[in-house]
Amino acid sequence: MELSRRNLGKLAVATGATAAVGTGVGYSIGRPADAAATWKTTGTAVPALAGFDNQMKAFMQARGITAGQVAVTYKGRLVLARGYSTSTAITVQPTSLFRIASLSKSFTAAAIVKLVQDGKVSLSTPVANIIDITPATGLTRDPRWSQITLWKVLQHLGGWDRDVSGDPEWKDATISRTLGVPMELHQADVIKYVAGQKLDFAPGTKYAYSNFGYTLAGRVIEKVSGLSYEDYVKQKLLAPLKIKRMSLGYSIAKHSGETSYESQYSGPTVLDMSGKTVPAPYGTFSMRIQDANGGWIASAPDLVRWAKMFDAPSSVLNSTSLGHVWAKPSIGVNPDGWYYGLGWQIRPVTTGGTGRNTWHTGSMPGTFTIVVRTYNGMSWAALFNRRDDASGKSYGDIDAALWTAANGVKSWPTNDLFPTYFS
Repeated sequence: MELSRRNLGKLAVATGATAAVGTGVGYSIGRPADAAATWKTTGTAVPALAGFDNQMKAFMQARGITAGQVAVTYKGRLVLARGYSTSTAITVQPTSLFRIASLSKSFTAAAIVKLVQDGKVSLSTPVANIIDITPATGLTRDPRWSQITLWKVLQHLGGWDRDVSGDPEWKDATISRTLGVPMELHQADVIKYVAGQKLDFAPGTKYAYSNFGYTLAGRVIEKVSGLSYEDYVKQKLLAPLKIKRMSLGYSIAKHSGETSYESQYSGPTVLDMSGKTVPAPYGTFSMRIQDANGGWIASAPDLVRWAKMFDAPSSVLNSTSLGHVWAKPSIGVNPDGWYYGLGWQIRPVTTGGTGRNTWHTGSMPGTFTIVVRTYNGMSWAALFNRRDDASGKSYGDIDAALWTAANGVKSWPTNDLFPTYFS
């Protein structure tokens, strides 16, 4: 059984008993947040927004999370930026860096849209017309690749369904064996492997969330721009917003100011061919091949600064480009009305006017993240250094918890912390 972003998260057990799933995957509980732990909270306290502090602490306490962070904006102002920790070994500042997992997709989609805005590429162009999609020797490319446009890739309509064929971003050992190449893999290895597999459905006929599609988008950015994926995003998207802390993360090493990551699980490394068992956040997946679909590290203030960019046209993305981001796909609108745009999940809101709530979550061993933009001028981001624990409690519950905090604010403060963190 291949370790995947999702099945590793599903292993959480409430009993604390030993669990084994797949070859070499064991159970090892990380440090719990002791009920009597002394909280270390950093950043400016804002009494009117104490509900966010309370929800974050309750959420972390119930799951034994030792590092968390939140940032909140209201009407374009950064009104709260806080770091929380319960371990003597960790102090989380508002600017501490966390792996953000799939929140990375909004940056990749925006980079493609920026290239479209600049006349460098078209969303209707097939990916195989831009980058080399050549299968391994002896394998044949599915002819339907000619139908996989950038639109379909970014809206998860490309033809790959991880529930059918698995997620290639988490099949390192299989790809290594199939291609006869050593681990750690490169993105080109993943593409060569997938190029030789039959598509799971005809492109454009089904919505199926695909990490691999965003890996392809990253390679398109490199081919069209002539820059590395990371450099393009930093230069064209982040620098104009004065976001300077963000970078692609490492599998083992940490950037300055980056937190540590925890999990109750371990598994075989994919960073070399040794087969040694490692803690789940440190080598059971490759940050190198995750880059454009889940490789960035950021702080919560960075993420709400980014989210603010989508509030109005700017020199980064103009009104036409924002229209592309929010465009409804040809198929895949959820029964309750939400759909996946370009790097964001979107739900149109008609109550009290018109607008949209947009959001994304991220999850990988050692990481759970969420960013939310609301139709009525609020946004928030929350980051944690684990996504599984012996309690078995859902990490997705943070969504409702932060909505509760926001809806409980009696009077929003008039402060703006953006100048404190961005200059």
